[in-house]
Amino acid sequence: MRLTLFLILTILCSNFNSINAQFYQTTSAKISFFSSAPVEDIEAVSTEGISVINSKNAAISFKVKMRSFEFEKSLMQEHFNENYVESEKFPEASFKGESSSSIDLESTVPQNIVFKGDFTVHGVSRKRELPATITMQNNGKTLTLESRFEVACKDHDIKIPKILWENIAEVIEVTVNANYQIITQ
Repeated sequence: MRLTLFLILTILCSNFNSINAQFYQTTSAKISFFSSAPVEDIEAVSTEGISVINSKNAAISFKVKMRSFEFEKSLMQEHFNENYVESEKFPEASFKGESSSSIDLESTVPQNIVFKGDFTVHGVSRKRELPATITMQNNGKTLTLESRFEVACKDHDIKIPKILWENIAEVIEVTVNANYQIITQ
């Protein structure tokens, strides 16, 4: 709850001073990542992503705790948290950005939007353009967001030992599926 309030305040206090804005939030966004390498494929899923979207200016703030990702094998999860993303030092991944395209609250057809902003993983922020498809539902009371993009481990100083190059891909595919509820009108 405190983190949700923090996200809302972050968006309101940033450059989002708009009177008739509609804000949408989620506390259960599904984020998955997939690594395809010659020896094995690795997949992890979290359903604990939190996010707020300001529909007036298409601004988004998104966070996920790294320890919330669950793997098929517990040893993979342990190595992920301890050796690669160092979850103790860098507990969250985040994205904060805006789109130059507006969100049409009246439309029921999917809207393709590109959010531009800061993507932070492993304590390293990079300017990124992340594509998303947004669909308004329930007379504008709910919003769904789907996104798929790639993250290069080297871009965020995530070290993969050379002896494991066949086990872990250097570029990871990330998928986001989130259902937002309106919080203000």
